Amino acid sequence: MNTSEKRNCQNCHQEFTIEPEDFDFYKKIDVPPPTWCSECRQMRRYSWRNERNLYRRNCDKCGKSTVTIYHPDAPYTVYCHACWWSDVWNAKDFGMTVDVDRPFFEQFRELQLKVPRVALLGKNSINSEYTNHSADNKNVYLSFDCFNCENGFYMSNCWNGTKDSCDVNLAYEGGEFLYECFHCDRCFKCEFCLLVDDSIECKYCFDCVNCQNCFLSWNLRNKKYCFRNEQLTKEEYEKKISELALGSYKEREELYAEWKNILEKKSFHKYAQIVKSQNISGDVIHNSRNVKNGYYIYDSDNVRHSIIAIAKDSMDLFSVGLGATNSVYESHALTDASNVKFCHLSYENAFIEYCDSCHNSQNLFGCIGLRKGEYCILNKQYTKEEYESVRGELINKMTARGEYGEFFPQSLSPFGYNETHGDIYMPMTKEDALAHGFRWQDNILITKGKGTLPPENIPDNIRDINDAITKEALTCVSCSRNYNVVLPEVTFYKRMDIPVPRRCPECRYRRRIGLRPPRRLWHRQCMKPGCTNEFETSYAPERPEIVYCESCYQQEVI
Repeated sequence: MNTSEKRNCQNCHQEFTIEPEDFDFYKKIDVPPPTWCSECRQMRRYSWRNERNLYRRNCDKCGKSTVTIYHPDAPYTVYCHACWWSDVWNAKDFGMTVDVDRPFFEQFRELQLKVPRVALLGKNSINSEYTNHSADNKNVYLSFDCFNCENGFYMSNCWNGTKDSCDVNLAYEGGEFLYECFHCDRCFKCEFCLLVDDSIECKYCFDCVNCQNCFLSWNLRNKKYCFRNEQLTKEEYEKKISELALGSYKEREELYAEWKNILEKKSFHKYAQIVKSQNISGDVIHNSRNVKNGYYIYDSDNVRHSIIAIAKDSMDLFSVGLGATNSVYESHALTDASNVKFCHLSYENAFIEYCDSCHNSQNLFGCIGLRKGEYCILNKQYTKEEYESVRGELINKMTARGEYGEFFPQSLSPFGYNETHGDIYMPMTKEDALAHGFRWQDNILITKGKGTLPPENIPDNIRDINDAITKEALTCVSCSRNYNVVLPEVTFYKRMDIPVPRRCPECRYRRRIGLRPPRRLWHRQCMKPGCTNEFETSYAPERPEIVYCESCYQQEVI
């Protein structure tokens, strides 16, 4: 019987623990234990996801100018969406005979430089060119990981019918007319809300459920007409709202500062957002069992060290789920996956390892860009018997060289670390990134110094803005980056009585990210005086929020 074992991470050199359940899983899927700790393994997977940095380059097949996640200087063959998914090319034409005596990842790198990569990850969308990791959208602009959305701008992780919304993160179950909302489901006409569900016309609220017409309020359930958590009549509430100049940028900045003070000094934060789940550690976990160190996990069972996942009997996942996903290890961006190890961006596969951008396939090893493939290694076709023999010999040689058993080396990522999710959730300096073997992009295409309308010259109130502002280059007050507002966006602001933002979309996105705790755990004690309950929470001890255990939190919810 296995026991816990402490090891030193080969990346950060900190001690980490491999639990008996981990050893059981590694034995079951026939891989050696990891040499990197769970946080460094996640950092390595982050380094493969460029979601938000978009460029233009010409399709290497048809020559059409296309939006892409690959820098113009990146040394890859890049096809536009239509060409990549067409039948005019075959990934098997780039097949290589594997040399089991050579380092495997050297050969994989050679294949990377040959096989075309798809410019953007999206399909079945209308007028939604500037979207990535997205599908089935209509009129969606500069949004990422969005599905079945319509008329949206600057959204991220929005699914299932989010409509007519702007600057929204995490609306998995949809919403309409949302602005600057984070982790809000099934809401209508809500602005600057965090952890608000099933609510209507709430503004600057935190942790409210089934509420209507609430303003600058927190920890509410089933309430109407609350202003700064004070219960008012309908007439009193409407009078208070009418006295506000919500179209004014100056007033909105003051309201945001008051809201931040509520988040940090007045409201009570439950140690973790865990709903209908058992035997759990992590944060934002719904309808799941036996999850350890998980974040944004839904409808899952026996999942460990994972972020954004719907799966069973799996470990070390990032953005994996949908369909029958089970027995997956150390992988990123999969759907409908079974018995998959060390793979990136591959949909509807079974029994594949070390594959990148392979779809509807099974029994592959080290392949790139295959569709409906079977029994291939480095994109070369084998018979079933040949495949099993070569694969077995290759794994033995890779294991002897210390190559087999973990995700792709970070040096093989197609992106610089500063282009990826790593820069958002686990940022590093260029020097540290290079020292740890990550790549770096020195020429991310950001426009500065080209502004035509300084922030101080933008009219304060949206009612004084006309469509001419869409012709201007604005300058972000936070990072000095130039950005534009588009006509449908201005129409949205006018309809919602929202001033034109003075921060660029990226700074607004990162500001929202900063409202939520990071994806790791600390051992803490409940902050309610007299309570000695302890728990694992993603709220770091130095954060300002008031963090309560489950029982103390429930006493505070109104």
